[in-house]
Amino acid sequence: MSRPPTATDTAAPPGAATADPPHYDSELRYLLLAAQREGARQMTAQLRPFNLTPAQAEILLVLAERAPLTLAEVGRLIVCESGSPSRIVDTLTKRGLVDREPGQVDRRVVYLRLTSRGQELIPVLRAIDARTDAMVVDRLSMEEQAVMTRGLRRILDGTPSGTALAARFEYEV
Repeated sequence: MSRPPTATDTAAPPGAATADPPHYDSELRYLLLAAQREGARQMTAQLRPFNLTPAQAEILLVLAERAPLTLAEVGRLIVCESGSPSRIVDTLTKRGLVDREPGQVDRRVVYLRLTSRGQELIPVLRAIDARTDAMVVDRLSMEEQAVMTRGLRRILDGTPSGTALAARFEYEV
């Protein structure tokens, strides 16, 4: 009579190839997390001399591209802040980088715009954005960039971040 195989019977010798496929799912998740953290670390270091966080810089860049916007509209276009961006906008307002203006038709609606001080920062923020992009994207071929972009869009499809990115970069989800 034969006995069922034990762990020692089925264990592959050290260095031998196994039939089990590698666990790319966990590795992919950690690679995405590590890439995001590395990008945030690089962006944070470049923004430090301007006393700005990546989330603050993102809001300033969105306002530079789309203002005037309501707080809710800003919230739908940003990725850095998953909740309400009101705290970040409050900080930017106190620092004199963002203005709040009541609506002309409905005074209850408040629109956000960059102040002249905020506008002065935009070329610097765009340069930092471009340098950070270059650190990441320039390491990939155009084909690799396209494949990764399509894959990441599929991963984010139907999520709040995916919706914000689709609205901001104007593509369909």
